[in-house]
This record gives sequence, C-alpha cells and structure tokens, in this order.
Amino acid sequence: MTIGFDREHPLAQGQSVDRLSRRPARPDAPADKPLAPKAAAARPVRPKTANRLKRIEAKRGAILDAALALFSRYGLHGTTVEQIARTAAVSKTNLFYYFASKEDVYVGVLSRLLDQWLEPLRELQLDTDPIEGIGEYIRRKVLFSRTHPEASRLFCLEMVQGAPLLRHELETSLKQLVDAKAEVIRGWTAAGKLGPIDPYHLIFAIWATTQHYADFASQVDALLKTGLDDERFVEEATRNVQRIILDGLRVRKDD
Repeated sequence: MTIGFDREHPLAQGQSVDRLSRRPARPDAPADKPLAPKAAAARPVRPKTANRLKRIEAKRGAILDAALALFSRYGLHGTTVEQIARTAAVSKTNLFYYFASKEDVYVGVLSRLLDQWLEPLRELQLDTDPIEGIGEYIRRKVLFSRTHPEASRLFCLEMVQGAPLLRHELETSLKQLVDAKAEVIRGWTAAGKLGPIDPYHLIFAIWATTQHYADFASQVDALLKTGLDDERFVEEATRNVQRIILDGLRVRKDD
C-alpha cells in the first residue's frame, strides 16, 4: 500500500525531518546529527542483589509502618500520600516506586497485618494437644493486641466498612487457612480430645475476646482505669480469656 503525503508535508517538499521531534530540521543543522546518549542506548537494569533486596524490603517496611500509624488514626480517605511520604522520610516520587497508589499502600498494610495476625493460628496442628495449643494461641493473640493495637483497630475499621479493599484476601487466603484449621479442630473433637464445638464459632470467639482489648481500649480504660500497657493487666486478661474458652472446650461426661 502506498501512503501519500499532503503537499505541505515536509517530506513532500524534500525537507529532512528531525527523528525525535518529527518537525522539519533547521537548515543549518548537521545532516547526520547523532542521537543524545540517553536515546542511543537503553538504561542498564540494575541486578537485584541480596543487599539491594534487603534495602528494598526495609524501605517498603518503613512506608508501611508510617502508613499504619496514619491510616489507623485518620482512615484511608483522611490520609494523604504526602503525609505517608513525609512520615516515612521518603519523597512522594520514591514512594510511588514501591507502591502504585495510596490504596496499594493501604492493602499492603492490611495484608501484612493479616499475615502477622494469623501466624499463631497456622501452628495449630492435629498432633498438638488441643488445650495447650488453643491456650497458647489465646496468649499470643492478647499479646498481639498489646504490641500492635493500631493494626488491630485498623483491621476492625476495615471490617466495619465491609472490607472494600481486603475482601479478596478474606475470601481466598484467610478462608483457606481457617477452613484448614476447622478440620484440625474437628479432628480433635472426633478423637475425644475436645467437647462438641463448631470450629468456626470457636475461632470467632477467640478473635472477638482477644482483640477487644485493643479495639475498645478506651472503653476498657474508662471502666477499669487500666489497659494493655500494664503487664499485670495483660496477664490477667490472658488468664481469664483462657479459662472462659478452654473450660468450655473440655470433654464432659454428658458429652
């Protein structure tokens, strides 16, 4: 196929065209003007060495830590990218090197939280003593509420809003893990190691009681004038939640 040119087009008039701007070249321009060095060769890709990967992960972690503090206080819509970058001591441009958007940072914060939050649950195995295993799970959940209160409150806020940005994680990785641990609990019950209990309601009860101390810290403080900052209160809370839940799980003669 032959492409025709308009009579006013430079090529139709025998003029040369600058290769970068596609405009007619100046009459005094050299005929074979070389391309600028940046256009002449592609920029080499830096290999991601172990040290560089560590620096990348450290920078991502700093951004997520900064974002967590802001999101848990102001929410997703009340937090700006500029605030996150300033708190993380990075430029806005640098932040976008690690995350595509503010929403991407938000999902990163919640995904990391979910992974940390579920780590103790992963350790429940069929060959674990159920009373000891669940008791330890309760202890670690209370401790997580103490050490990560902002994370727990942010997760609670996301759930109250209908999990608009975390629903995929809930319906995939979270569901797969909880389904697997429900089978473990059913195995304990079938073996006569636990009384009859629905595994999902058991897991929900543990989540609700242990996270209450972080999510409703103001209420706890108003009623008791103490909270998770007090080591003795943490021990008392752990002991009581363990007793409430574990005593309900023990096998009884009428089971």
